[in-house]
Amino acid sequence: MPIPLFNSIASWLLKKRYHQIELFLKYPQEVQQEVLEQLLEFADETVLGQKYGFEDITTYETFASRVPLVTYEEFEPLIERSRKGEQNLFWPTEIRWFAKSSGTTNAKSKFIPVSTEALEDCHYKSGKDLLCLYLNNNPDSQLFKGKSLRLGGSKELYEDNGTFFGDLSAILIDNMPFWAELSSTPSNRVSLMSEWEEKMQAIIEESIRENVTSLAGVPSWMLVLLNGVLEKTGKEDLQEVWQHLEVYFHGGVNFNPYREQYNRLLPGGTFKYYEIYNASEGFFAIQDQNNSQDLLLMLDYGIFYEFIPMDSYGTPQQKVLPLWEVETGVNYAIVITTNAGLWRYQIGDTVRFTSTDPYRIRVTGRTKHHINVFGEELVIENTEVALQRACKQTGASIAEYTVAPVFMDGKKQGAHEWLIEFRKSPEDLDYFGSCLDEALKSLNSDYEAKRYKDMTLNAPKIHRAHPNLFYDWLKSRGKLGGQHKVPRLSNQRDLLEELLASNARKTSGVPG
Repeated sequence: MPIPLFNSIASWLLKKRYHQIELFLKYPQEVQQEVLEQLLEFADETVLGQKYGFEDITTYETFASRVPLVTYEEFEPLIERSRKGEQNLFWPTEIRWFAKSSGTTNAKSKFIPVSTEALEDCHYKSGKDLLCLYLNNNPDSQLFKGKSLRLGGSKELYEDNGTFFGDLSAILIDNMPFWAELSSTPSNRVSLMSEWEEKMQAIIEESIRENVTSLAGVPSWMLVLLNGVLEKTGKEDLQEVWQHLEVYFHGGVNFNPYREQYNRLLPGGTFKYYEIYNASEGFFAIQDQNNSQDLLLMLDYGIFYEFIPMDSYGTPQQKVLPLWEVETGVNYAIVITTNAGLWRYQIGDTVRFTSTDPYRIRVTGRTKHHINVFGEELVIENTEVALQRACKQTGASIAEYTVAPVFMDGKKQGAHEWLIEFRKSPEDLDYFGSCLDEALKSLNSDYEAKRYKDMTLNAPKIHRAHPNLFYDWLKSRGKLGGQHKVPRLSNQRDLLEELLASNARKTSGVPG
């Protein structure tokens, strides 16, 4: 099919989908209830369906009272049986694919089931919807006149007991229709290369010869790639390399710490950024407005949503709410029931609703990646915004960071200890720390209360990290690329101590 004709057909189909999106915008509760009914009916003869009596569940209240909340660790025995070839355990159609979770630096990997329905009705559908929403907002877009530069994970697919596992991006690439590769770069061969640094060079070689109109990938790793493109071509900015580049579709980490660096790579102010929220477990939300940080929760992807207010999370008073009972401004942990057979599964992410008509969210962090040693309830959303403010005040910019508590010792107060790798270091680190501290106080009243007159928390303790400290740490663990990242916040000191020791060795010139 000629490319111009393909582009015209694709544009027409994507714009047509917008009318279906308008349905769940207008009737969100009805659409979500229908999703739950369809999931229960489809899976009523599975092992779990028989155990919990899916067949006669007719209301959300019955579903919530009968089916327990689960974590990955609690669901893992069923997943392991499925990986060994057993079928119809938690989903009726054959499960052959498992996304090896790369959103954590824990030694133990997670294997998330991926069904045909999840591939078609969630992951691929979301890709079309991302384009649909973008085109609806930008009718003069020339997106289809070029290619999308995609940067996925570095893992190949591996077979085990007749099933396959690997990065979600590898599973998607391996199953995508042939026409999708025509509109993307690099080739599938390069996209699925396993050695990350070799793969980055191959992507650069292929992509600089293409007419790239969009970018797609995790901001931290995409930044490495794009700087490599400028180094290879000798150009000053990316629009000298790709004249028709117009949008970056990003997700995986908070974009705010990277925004200034991307603005330097793409000057002029006309370039657009569109955020997505996806994971191995599913695709959840898409930015549906230009120049916005709010994400539209997608309600017809075969995923039923529930939410736990974080102020009751993990307590005997814990509450679980359906979508139609949430409120704006509250931090929630997400619970999902999916068309890959995850039932009331706690994904570990937290979000805050900015609107309930329609339902728009911002991702605020992880249930496990926060600091609450002293009752300060510090979440990633706080640290990202505070760092952005401190950088603006001091002219600094940041590549990576991690934070951990300094525990109280006798009468000695606690503190937060930061290890920060600066791209541009502040002239006065103490002043930077003061700016950061004041920003955190303004953003988090619990933190402010604990900092009052140093009664519980002393001022933050900040260390400069050597260049590439975090990159080298990830590389030493075979975790370069894709969704891999260092946890920003932790209630324990293990990770920070390890990185501080590595930083000290670099300072003294001792290898490794």
